[in-house]
Parts: sequence; C-alpha cells; structure tokens
Amino acid sequence: MKFGKWLRQQMQETLPSWRDKFLSYDHLKKLVRLISAAPAVLTGKSGKAKAQFLYLLNNEIDKFNTFFMEREEDFIIRNEELQKRIKRVSDTWGPNGCHPSKIIYENEVRKLRKDIVDLHGEMVLLVNYSNVNYTGLAKILKKYDKQTGALLRLPFIQEILEQPFFTTDLISKLVKECEGTINAVFLMGEEEERNREVNEGTAVAAGDGIYRNTVVALLTLQEIRRTSSTYSHHSLPPINLPADFNLIQLVVQLNPPISIIL
Repeated sequence: MKFGKWLRQQMQETLPSWRDKFLSYDHLKKLVRLISAAPAVLTGKSGKAKAQFLYLLNNEIDKFNTFFMEREEDFIIRNEELQKRIKRVSDTWGPNGCHPSKIIYENEVRKLRKDIVDLHGEMVLLVNYSNVNYTGLAKILKKYDKQTGALLRLPFIQEILEQPFFTTDLISKLVKECEGTINAVFLMGEEEERNREVNEGTAVAAGDGIYRNTVVALLTLQEIRRTSSTYSHHSLPPINLPADFNLIQLVVQLNPPISIIL
C-alpha cells in the first residue's frame, strides 16, 4: 500500500479528535512536485513552493510537539487519579474498610477496569502517533531529496530525533506501569467476574471501541519497527508485542495488517 493511503487509514483507525493532528502528507507531497517540476521554466513557482514546504514542515513538527505534550500531561494526571481511586476502593473493601455491599464494590471495580483499559489504549495510540508521524516525515524528506537533488533529509532527521513528540520514553514507561495496574485490578473480584470481563473485552475487539484501536496501533507499531532489508539508522527499532498476542490475532483475522511502501 502506498504511504499516503496507509497514513489516511491510520488516521481513520485512531480517535476522531486526533485525526487532524497527523502529518499533512498529501499537501507536502504536492509541494515537492511543484519544486521539482521544470525548474528552468518555473523558477519563481519552485522557489515559492520550497519556502512553503519548509514552512509547513516546521509547522507540522510544532503541531506534533504541542499535541503530544498535551496528551502526555493529561495521561500523567489521569494515571495519578486512577491510582488514588484504586487505593480508595481497595481500602474501603479491605480488612480495615467499611465493607460496602458486594454489588457496589464490583461496580466500582468494573469502572476502574474500563478506565484503566481506556487509558492504556490511548497511551498506546500516542506512541503509535509518534511513530507514524516520524515515519511520514522520513518518507517525505526522502522524496524531497530524491526529486530535488537536495540533501535536506539527514540534518532534518537529526533535529527531529531531539523533538518532544519523538521522545516516547516517559509515555512508554507509563504504558508498562499501566499494564501492571491492569493486572492488579483484574485480580480484584471474583474469578467469574474476571472471566466475564475478558470475554466482553474480546467482543469489543471486533467492534469500534478503544480496545480495537489499541490492537490496530500495536500491529502498526510492529509493522513500522520491523527489521528488513531497508533497515537503516533512521529506522525505528523493532518492537515486541505483548505476551497475549493470541488475543490480538482474533482482531487480525478481521482486519489483517497491510504492508506499507516506504
């Protein structure tokens, strides 16, 4: 699949409010064509297109950074609030608590599970957002150098590697912590309740919820970070999917991953 079409598919597979935060790849691609088209005849247009290209490229990076940092801060706050809620529910139900009814307790735990899974899914989507947009930038810069004969890609990539949206160490750490929280919270309650919610989670995977979007994001991360004959120091390192990959395969059967042409 051509990259432009693949990117549009990625935008459709994320949260609706995120879709206008992705790379304006088609617009940048049109500008590259203008820059490289008959420069001897269209020198003025080519120069203007080049200025527009660089301006848009820098604006896109600013857009990525602003969105990424806003989401990252939101996730930190939500994670702290969830930890407080977990402690409150655990203390209430624990040996020193007031022992509310089992129905109230199970309702609270059910809400916690949903909110934690949603938070985890959104954080995975943000890591994917970073990867997809980095890939798009590398792709458009490669196209620019090839069609114009310039050498913009290498210095620009070096700058991108230092940008906040590319630095996913903190969000990746939060994802791991959230996975540990999910395991702990899913141990709260009866075995029957846990089995029921796992089955519900599998059903949601085939629908349009955050769970399905998360699975698609994990598969995309694997595709982007796979090792191949075209691997270079500009490529992202490989990623290992979680141990419960068999569950993810249920969704893959409905929506098989599509290779992208980089």
